[in-house]
Amino acid sequence: MTSDTHTTDTPATDGVPDPTEPPLAPGGGENRQVVPPEDRHATELAFLAAYDPGPRPPGWLLTPRAVVTFVMGSAGEALGLPKGARPGAGVPRRLVIEQKFVGERALVERCVVTLAGERGLLLVGEPGTAKSLLSELLSAAVCGTSALTVQGTAGTTEDQLKYGWNYALLLAQGPTPQALVPSPVLTAMTRGAVARVEEVTRCLPEVQDALVSLLSERRIAVPELAGGEGSALHAAPGFTLIATANLRDRGVSEMSAALKRRFNFETVGPIGDLDAETALVRRQSRAAVERAGTAYQVDDTVLEALVTAFRDLREGRSAEGWEVERPSTVMSTAEAVSVAGSLGLAASYFPGDRDVLSLLPGHLLGVVRKDDPADAARLLGYWDGPVRRRAEQGSATWRALWELRAVLES
Repeated sequence: MTSDTHTTDTPATDGVPDPTEPPLAPGGGENRQVVPPEDRHATELAFLAAYDPGPRPPGWLLTPRAVVTFVMGSAGEALGLPKGARPGAGVPRRLVIEQKFVGERALVERCVVTLAGERGLLLVGEPGTAKSLLSELLSAAVCGTSALTVQGTAGTTEDQLKYGWNYALLLAQGPTPQALVPSPVLTAMTRGAVARVEEVTRCLPEVQDALVSLLSERRIAVPELAGGEGSALHAAPGFTLIATANLRDRGVSEMSAALKRRFNFETVGPIGDLDAETALVRRQSRAAVERAGTAYQVDDTVLEALVTAFRDLREGRSAEGWEVERPSTVMSTAEAVSVAGSLGLAASYFPGDRDVLSLLPGHLLGVVRKDDPADAARLLGYWDGPVRRRAEQGSATWRALWELRAVLES
C-alpha cells in the first residue's frame, strides 16, 4: 500500500487495494502536523499485505494476525516476505515492524476479533490512554483509512451520523440520491469500511440512539426517497464501527442499555511498566521537538523523574509504597509527553538559561491545576513526601527537585 490509499468492496487477491478505485482518504502532502497512520506507515501496511496471504474477513486489507502485528510490532525481528510474494514498488522484502501502541497484546487481539465479527467496538478509559490512537491504527490496518470519523460533542447532530443534503441540488431537483450527502459513517457502511466515533458519550442521547438501529439493522432508511432508488442504504460486508469514551465523561450523556449491547467494551488502561512508559515519552517528545527543527536535549534522568512523578500521582502510591494524595486531574502519559516536549523546546530555544530539571516543577504545577486549583496543595504534599524521602536517600536528581520546592509555593 502506498500513501495514496485506496479500498474496494472486493479486496484484490494479493491484499493490495485496486488502484482504479477512488481513494477513501487523501494521501501525500508533507505540510501536515499530524500524518495519519495509513500514510505514515504505508510501507509497513503494503509489506504486511504481502507477508501474510492467509484468509481475511470480508473487506479487510490485512489478515487479523497481520493487523495485530501492525499495531504491536514485530519485537525487533525483521520479517521476510515468502517466496513468490510480489509487493508493490518500493516495498522491501525484509522489514522490522514498529510498535505503535504500548499495551497488552491480548487487548489488541480481542479488538481485532470484535472487528472481524463485524461487531461494534467501544474503547473506554481515562483521558490520555491512547484510545484514539488505537482506533486509528486498527482502522488503517483493516480498511486503509482512519479518516471516516465523527467527533462527538454536545453539538453533534443526527445528520452527522447519517446523512445530510446538498441544498442547491435539493431545491433544484428535489430529494434525489445525487443530492444526498453521506456522513463518514454512511460512507463506511456503503464501502464496507471502519467508521470511528470519538467521545461517543459526549453526544446527546437522541444522537446516540441513531447508532442503535444502524448497528443492529445495518442499514439507514432515507424517508425522503421512499419508494424510489436509495430509500434504504445497506452496509457492505466488512462494515463496523469503533467508538471511544472517556471514563471521566461517563455522566455527560450516559449510553442507553440498548446501545451498550451493540458494542463489545474494551478498557484501555495506563502503561504498566515504567521503562516502557519512559521510552514512549522519550520517543514521542523527541519527535515533537525534532519536527520543530531543533535538537532534543532532555536527558534520561529528567525523563525518568518526570514519568516517575506522573506515575506516583496517577496511582496514589509511589514505587516504594509511600502513600500519595492523588490530584483530581488525570496524570496521563499524553500529558507526560506534552511536558517532556515543552522541556525539550525550552532547552533548545533558551539554551544555557537554566537547567532543564529546574523547569520540571513549574510544568507539573501547570498540569495538576487544570481541573482544580486546590490540586496544587496535593502536589506540594507529594514534594514533602516521596520527593523529600528520595532526596534524603541520596538521589542527586530528587535532591535537586526537593531544593526547587519554593517554585510550587509561588
